[in-house]
Amino acid sequence: MLGHTPASLVQVRQSADQAAGWVDQNWQGWVESGVRIVFVVVLALVLRTMVRKLITQLITRMARGAEESAVVGGRLGGLLVNAERRRQRSEAIGSVLRSVASFVILGTAALMVLSALGVNLAPLLASAGVAGVAIGFGARNLVTDFLSGVFMILEDQYGVGDEIDAGVASGTVLEVGLRVTKLRGVGGEIWYVRNGEVKRIANMSQGWSTATVDVQVGYREDLDQVQSVILATAEEMAKSGPWDELLWEPVQVLGVESVASDSVVLRVEARTMPGKAGLVARSLRARLKAAFDGAGIRLTNDAVTASPAAVAPVATAPAASAAAADAAPGAEAAPPTAPTEAQQSAAHIDKG
Repeated sequence: MLGHTPASLVQVRQSADQAAGWVDQNWQGWVESGVRIVFVVVLALVLRTMVRKLITQLITRMARGAEESAVVGGRLGGLLVNAERRRQRSEAIGSVLRSVASFVILGTAALMVLSALGVNLAPLLASAGVAGVAIGFGARNLVTDFLSGVFMILEDQYGVGDEIDAGVASGTVLEVGLRVTKLRGVGGEIWYVRNGEVKRIANMSQGWSTATVDVQVGYREDLDQVQSVILATAEEMAKSGPWDELLWEPVQVLGVESVASDSVVLRVEARTMPGKAGLVARSLRARLKAAFDGAGIRLTNDAVTASPAAVAPVATAPAASAAAADAAPGAEAAPPTAPTEAQQSAAHIDKG
C-alpha cells in the first residue's frame, strides 16, 4: 500500500489541477452569466414596477378627468358618470393592463435568463407554440369571453347600476367582470351572462329616458281644453320636488293617438332622468286624473246609437198597442161597430 500511495496522491493532484484549470477557464463566463442574470432580473422587476405605477397614474387621471367632466357638464354629466361605475371600470382596466404588462415583462426576462444559462430555447418555444394552439382550441370560449369583456369595459358599454337588455337576459347590472356579467332580473333572480354570448346590448340608463302616457277622454270633450289642462298640470308638477330634477324637458302633447266611438286618446311624452320614466309616468297619470275631475272632463261618453224612429215597425205592434190601451185605466172606449142584419130584423119586429 505504501508503494501505491504516491501514485494516488499524484492522481488526486492531477484531478485538482484539472479542476482548478477548468474553474480558471470558466469562472469569467460564470461571473458574466451571473451578472447578466442578476441584471436581467433586477431590470425586469424595476421595469415592471415603473410600468405598473404609470398604469396606476393613467387610470387615476382617467377617473379624475371623468369627475371634472361631470362637474363641467352639470346635472346631466353627474348622472352619466356614476361613481361606483367609474371606480369599477377603472379598476378593471387597470387590472387588465397591469396583468398584461407583468406577463410580457416577466416572460421576456425568463426567456433571457434561460438563454444566459445556455438552455436551447428552440424546442421550448416550439412546445409552447403547440401548447398555445391546443389551449386556444380547447378554451376558445374562455378567450372569447375574456376579450369581449375587455372591449365592453374599454368602450364603457354599461356599468354597475345600469338597466340593460343583453338579449339572453335583462335587468340591473350588479357586477361587470372580464368573463361574466352579473344581472339582477325584474323578479329578483340573478343572471350570470357570459360576455362572449352577448351579441347586442340595449342600455336604458345612459343619456335619458322617455315617459309616455296615453290620456283617454270622452268623445265629445273639447280637445283644446283637455290639452290646456294637461300642460298646466305637467307644468305644476315640474315645479315641485323631486320632479324638478327628474323631468329634464317640458311635457309635450304629441296629439291624437286613436279615436273610438266613445273616447279619444291623446299621447303625452316627457324626457326624464335615465331609469325614472315609469315613476314619472305613474305620478303624471295620478295628477291628470285629479285635474280632469276638477275640470269636469269625462274619460268616456255613451256610445252613439241609432234613433228609435229609424227602427222599422213590427207587425204585432198595433195589437200590442191596442191591448195596452184596453188595459190602461181611463183609456177612451172604442167607437161602436155597425149592426148586423139579424139585429135590424129583431128591431123591426119589436116596433110592429
